[in-house]
Amino acid sequence: MEHTYQYSWIIPFVPLPVPMLIGVGLLLFPTATKNLRRMWAFPSILLLSIVMIFSVDLAIHQIHSSCIYQYVWSWTINNDFSLEFGHFIDPLTSIMSVLITTVGIFVLIYSDNYMSHDQGYLRFFAYMTFFNTSMLGLVTSSNLIQIYIFWELVGMCSYLLIGFWSTRPIAASACQKAFVTNRVGDFGLLLGILGLYWITGSFEFRDLFEIFNNLIYNNEVNLLFVTLCAFLLFAGAVAKSAQFPLHVWLPDAMEGPTPISALIHAATMVAAGIFLVARLLPLFIVIPYIMNLISLIGIITVLLGATLALAQKDIKRSLAYSTMSQLGYMMLALGMGSYRAALFHLITHAYSKALLFLGSGSIIHSMEAIVGYSPDKSQNMVLMGGLRKHVPITKTAFLLGTLSLCGIPPLACFWSKDEILNDSWLYSPIFAIIACFTAGLTAFYMFRIYLLTFEGHFNIRFQNYSGKKSNSFYSISIWGKEEPKSIKTEFSLFALLTMNNERPSFFSKNTFRIDIDSKVTKMSFITIFPFGTTKTFFYPHESDSTMLFSMLVLVLFPLFVGTIGIPFHQEGMDLDLLSILLTPSINLLHENSNHFFDWYAFLTNSTFSVSIAYFGIVLASFLYKPFYSSFQNLNILNFVAKRGANEILWDKIIHFIYDWSYNRAYIDTFYAISLTEKLRELVQLTHLLDRQVIDGITNGVGIASFFVGESIKYVGGSRISSYLLLYLFYVVIFFFICYFFFNYF
Repeated sequence: MEHTYQYSWIIPFVPLPVPMLIGVGLLLFPTATKNLRRMWAFPSILLLSIVMIFSVDLAIHQIHSSCIYQYVWSWTINNDFSLEFGHFIDPLTSIMSVLITTVGIFVLIYSDNYMSHDQGYLRFFAYMTFFNTSMLGLVTSSNLIQIYIFWELVGMCSYLLIGFWSTRPIAASACQKAFVTNRVGDFGLLLGILGLYWITGSFEFRDLFEIFNNLIYNNEVNLLFVTLCAFLLFAGAVAKSAQFPLHVWLPDAMEGPTPISALIHAATMVAAGIFLVARLLPLFIVIPYIMNLISLIGIITVLLGATLALAQKDIKRSLAYSTMSQLGYMMLALGMGSYRAALFHLITHAYSKALLFLGSGSIIHSMEAIVGYSPDKSQNMVLMGGLRKHVPITKTAFLLGTLSLCGIPPLACFWSKDEILNDSWLYSPIFAIIACFTAGLTAFYMFRIYLLTFEGHFNIRFQNYSGKKSNSFYSISIWGKEEPKSIKTEFSLFALLTMNNERPSFFSKNTFRIDIDSKVTKMSFITIFPFGTTKTFFYPHESDSTMLFSMLVLVLFPLFVGTIGIPFHQEGMDLDLLSILLTPSINLLHENSNHFFDWYAFLTNSTFSVSIAYFGIVLASFLYKPFYSSFQNLNILNFVAKRGANEILWDKIIHFIYDWSYNRAYIDTFYAISLTEKLRELVQLTHLLDRQVIDGITNGVGIASFFVGESIKYVGGSRISSYLLLYLFYVVIFFFICYFFFNYF
């Protein structure tokens, strides 16, 4: 067992040879490396699988031994300053390592097919593997300096992955936005680390917690300064985990390939902020103001993320706001001191959301068979519907992930979310009401995504009327030369001209139903034009086997991973593996790891929360599921609004909520006006000051000297006595002015 812990330092470095060899191969043997590019997926998956086995073994040892292991070695020593590097193995490290590797393996398997026709295939796997290395290094770090180094490497990899398709201006803008927003939090994190070292004189977690707690208990430190340092540390977590108000980068980060969203924006990178707060919770827990702030930011993020997901049309952006909301639940639990509940929800949400993102990638794959590579179309839920008939496996997997995230028993997220809701009633009834209300919103917007995507009839809008596929921004589509089933539809030019002026909406009249029972369908229109044009349509089709394999295996986690945290205690038998695993960390927080679990209170609260979730599902089904064909011709807002005597008021309320959600609560607009535009005005003012004032004075002195010199050279007589007399005259005048000034002023 000792050897297992001792050699655990290799965990971050096992996947590292892959990006190094890819880089060397592209540098020295570019042609051969590109020709054999598909072979690099195998070593990436193999090495990460080795790390997964090692991580699972460490977790098993943690369950049996309930210990914390730390191994460090000196990197630099200078007088009283010593910087050490090493690895820190505790339950939190074990959980994060297993989470990163398991999700990472299935995402890499999925990516092999998803990115197979992309020109950046090698670059993608190099970035993804290096990201896994950085994330594993982050969770195994033994001190704050080491965490900060890997923290920045994770940020660098996310910048590269979000802007993977950097030739698209919107992707380039998204990665810059993520980079700048995270720099705000990272700068605060660095200042907090330095301030904490100034207080305690240590970067190591064990020493830092012990010294810090002693200083607090003995009142030997300025509480205001300590609170400021803790706040700066928390700012880093706020940015990385997309908490309000630094959440604005996460929805735009969906411009990267879908596997990136499944890995770094569901299970790993955004979880890094939760990991940091959980790691530093022994420090935060002795500062009540910071704990209250953490819970407050968490509950604001919970509600804000859910409301912003209500009206989004992009399927990945809707899931991004859902991720933001669920991360808020975890932050709320940490702020309440519910360490176990936060980590439990971190586990269940990661697997459920990874499944949903991979499912969305499969949906996008099927839509690109029709509209080509165009994110505005292939990711737009307005253009979907009825996909359950074409992608049944994806539909089943997506439905299970949706039910899990909604908190429907006995799926995974039910157990973790209800534990947070149960603890919130004990912490603050107001927070509990908001959290329960958001649980209903979660069920509503998740089933809205499901219904708009899979239910009803398949709808497509004719955007390209030439009969040819539209040219994408890339020379090679990520789906390449796949030829799915197709049908041909003949229609008149008059119908095309009529449809071209329609603006797409959630329920549009100008949608055309494809008959899935026939391969060739003739659609006739009454028209004054005797001729027509022909357009080829492609059926949505199921993804390839490797993509389906990843989704089918991930389906097992929402089904069964929740069982590890079910608080079932019987005499001589304890099935709560999560509590057993977390015993050392819970003891470090001075909490009772064997607390009595009130099943009656849990069932009572869970009945209430599940009822709210079912209400959200029923409401979404009522509003978005087309029970009859004419329902698609109705505008959803008018359908809801025109009821009762207060029709106008209700209509305004509905439209306000819709605009609030669709426009991201106007937060991005506020930042653009108050920060971006004001900063540009300040830069322009500074530029004007530099050019007109600073440069003007310098240039003015030079020009004045030039003219004075030019003037004087014509009055000179080349006689030194005349120059001396003139000089003495100026000196006398100067002294006279000084004398007059000092005597009268």
